[in-house]
Amino acid sequence: MTRTSLKVRVWTQLRHFCYCGQPSYGARIVDPLRKSCIFERELPGKPTHHPSGLIVAKDKSASPTWADVKAFLLTFDRAGLQGLVQDLYAASKDNQAFLHVRFGLGSDQLGPYKATISRWINPDLMKNQTVSVSKAKKAIADYNKAIGRPEGLAELSIFYCEEAFSFVESCSFDDERYFIALIRIYDQSVNRILSLPLAERRAYVERLGKLRTRAKRVSWGVEDELNDLWHAADFEEQLE
Repeated sequence: MTRTSLKVRVWTQLRHFCYCGQPSYGARIVDPLRKSCIFERELPGKPTHHPSGLIVAKDKSASPTWADVKAFLLTFDRAGLQGLVQDLYAASKDNQAFLHVRFGLGSDQLGPYKATISRWINPDLMKNQTVSVSKAKKAIADYNKAIGRPEGLAELSIFYCEEAFSFVESCSFDDERYFIALIRIYDQSVNRILSLPLAERRAYVERLGKLRTRAKRVSWGVEDELNDLWHAADFEEQLE
């Protein structure tokens, strides 16, 4: 058998294995584990997905979607999926925090989220750290995506407010947007506490009460706003 005929025979078998039929033009077959291209044709045409082989569109302008990722994942075996998750775990601390919370691992699952909140809402000015309300709020949103337990969201929301007051008290910080965000997070804290069983609220309510006291030293009408939210929730009765 000549070398050329051997190549033809191997390719014919490979094509049958991946498609059980004719390949779609304008597409390529990708081995997800080796991340290499097995077949590629430059002729125009619409790519399709076949149950026995993954076809990736040649059109680079199309943005991938979850459907594309899901189709790719179907080509992985157990070891391949485990390797993928391991790579994601090593890629960022955010991914690690997500998996720890989702699987209930560790004794302080809220720790990484609190550290992020503290870093951005109560920065160390001596280290030239800056404030970022959006990044602090994102930590709460990330926890919500990871597991979103009501008590965890309540804890993070109240912690955000406590850290914000600590920052303001330490440096006389005076920024309207910062205080607007503080009021909104306090409002979210109230609503999240109200979603908890009555027996679990007291400790959270007491912390919200202390925040009202600290608000007396803050401008921008923060004290009035917090008092209105407190009384609207009837927290006084729950402390009796």
